[in-house]
Amino acid sequence: MADTDEKHGLSRVANSRLAQARALAKLLDRAFRIPGTNITFGLDPILGLIPGGGDLAGAVFSGWLIMLGSRMGLPRHVLMRMVANVAIDTIAGSVPLIGDLFDVAWKSNMRNLELLEQFANSPSGSGRLVSRAMVVGAIGVVTLLVAGGIWASVLVFRALFGLIG
Repeated sequence: MADTDEKHGLSRVANSRLAQARALAKLLDRAFRIPGTNITFGLDPILGLIPGGGDLAGAVFSGWLIMLGSRMGLPRHVLMRMVANVAIDTIAGSVPLIGDLFDVAWKSNMRNLELLEQFANSPSGSGRLVSRAMVVGAIGVVTLLVAGGIWASVLVFRALFGLIG
């Protein structure tokens, strides 16, 4: 049992992946605190302020958490919940400015970290690996949602500013 953590029975590799997931989720969702409040935010809503590519960059980072989950052997239904969290974040986050406020509140990466930790701490925490095609497909769905969100944002801006020809 030299390769496991006595406290949780996790392998060193699983502990390393959880540490990576914690660091990334904190960076994306809770790296900063608004002084005098309990409101935290990370790079995700800041990236969302960049027109076009900001939400895509946030989705790529969120996809990394999904890949870590896959490597840890999360079951498909848990991975799909993670994809759903990112999809909600992506769709709502693509609305200019209001979406960035939503990103501050929703914190999809912290939600996905909780799913990872729940799985890692459960007695069945050593699931079977999910196929690479399934993970690529899930990340592809998130990418399509980002592209759709950007397209919808462009349409909203055009409608708001009367630029529809």
